[in-house]
Amino acid sequence: MASPATSSSLFLPLLLLVALFLAYGGGGAQAKRVIRMPTEREEPDDDAVDREGGTRWAVLVAGSNGFGNYRHQADVCHAYQLLRKGGIKEENIVVFMYDDIASNVLNPRPGVLINHPQGQDVYAGVPKDYTGKQVTAQNLYAVLLGNKSALSGGSGKVLDSKPNDRIFLFYSDHGGPGVLGMPNSPFVYAMDLIQVLKKKHAAKGYKEMVMYIEACESGSIFEGIMPKDLNIYVTTASNAQESSFGTYCPGMQPSPPPEYMTCLGDLYSVAWMEDSETHNLKRETIDQQYQTVKKRTSNPIGLNEGSHVMEYGNSSIKAEKLYLYQGFDPASVNLPPFNGHPQMRMQTINQRDADLFSLWQRYRKLGDETTEKAQILQEIRETVAHRAHLDGSIRVIGFLLFGPEEGSGSGSGSNVLDDVRPSGSPLVDDWECLKSMVRVFETECGQLTQYGMKHMRAFANICNRGVSEAWMREASMVACNGRGRDPWRQGGGYSA
Repeated sequence: MASPATSSSLFLPLLLLVALFLAYGGGGAQAKRVIRMPTEREEPDDDAVDREGGTRWAVLVAGSNGFGNYRHQADVCHAYQLLRKGGIKEENIVVFMYDDIASNVLNPRPGVLINHPQGQDVYAGVPKDYTGKQVTAQNLYAVLLGNKSALSGGSGKVLDSKPNDRIFLFYSDHGGPGVLGMPNSPFVYAMDLIQVLKKKHAAKGYKEMVMYIEACESGSIFEGIMPKDLNIYVTTASNAQESSFGTYCPGMQPSPPPEYMTCLGDLYSVAWMEDSETHNLKRETIDQQYQTVKKRTSNPIGLNEGSHVMEYGNSSIKAEKLYLYQGFDPASVNLPPFNGHPQMRMQTINQRDADLFSLWQRYRKLGDETTEKAQILQEIRETVAHRAHLDGSIRVIGFLLFGPEEGSGSGSGSNVLDDVRPSGSPLVDDWECLKSMVRVFETECGQLTQYGMKHMRAFANICNRGVSEAWMREASMVACNGRGRDPWRQGGGYSA
């Protein structure tokens, strides 16, 4: 028989083991708790969103049309495939795209879109929620607000999101100071978008939202006007003053298949999607992706071929894992955790020149003189002429409104139309004035098109200087002499 001392020495460790078992390995509510060694990592809970009673939603927007803008719809279709692989349900993803690329006579692979030179088809299975004339700012706002009665055509799908839900929004297109493009006018104006986001937040329509915006001057959409208390985190492809860039274009390395005469993707867009496809999104944070995309989009050789990726809104969301917004593909479970990304240099082209570049590639490939070649040459000439018309008209308007010193930039004076406000300031004080100045200009001088969107800062500065709509109309009439009524300048959308 053991001595009392021996029994006591055995009894105490036994009590400790029983206590540990009840705390960590016993039945009931504690059954799933385990003791982990210090070297083991706690993986995120697969069902974190579901356990909170929330749902993942996504809105994907390609805001352009025309074959020269192939890359925008390819970006959005690629994003759709990525989210679907991540388990986000089709009924929870709303897609806006003009849908004039896959079946376009110029598409070398009918019914197929690719977003990488060696990429697979990303078009198959993408829902056609809002296409053609349905791709409008009004429908986008209605979708975001879950307002079916405000829709005009389309599938009727909206964000029927609840207070515990998370929303991911990806937009790819042209932009300008204070605006994002749409294939059907009007533009998406920054303050209108912010007001929609405020309404969505006030209605408790989500828990958190993440927005990725691919467009020239996309930082200007949020600079100085994006609140930090809406539980929204935003990254943009460029700051408020610079272009974003297309990539995977003919003649670049890597180059598209030889039959393609257009760019396949955009630098910022492919950067985030290719990062998501090569990492376990349960272990990579939003901030880690932001840092990776920022490095790749800047193009380490020089910013003449890249842009500054920016961030706005609630920065605390950056610490969350990406799968909460983009889902989790089970096939990625063995992919490495975030470990940075090499600063690879990508060959690029300014977004506003990509359509002209595509036309030129088609022209060169035709070789001998043909009727088609003559038609393309005429289209190139008209595009270049309209660009010159827009640039010249803006210069003349500036001269008429502000005189030779401030309005034209001649001599030692600076051009007031090019003034840039301090960082953190909104583009314009009166957004309704900005809209009215654009309407006046387009009535008298013709549509701005995706190229002319770069002049939005000029209209903003006209408003900031207190110019009346009447004076703007007079100046525009003199500068353009009725050219706004020329038929070829009245084409649909902003793709010309």
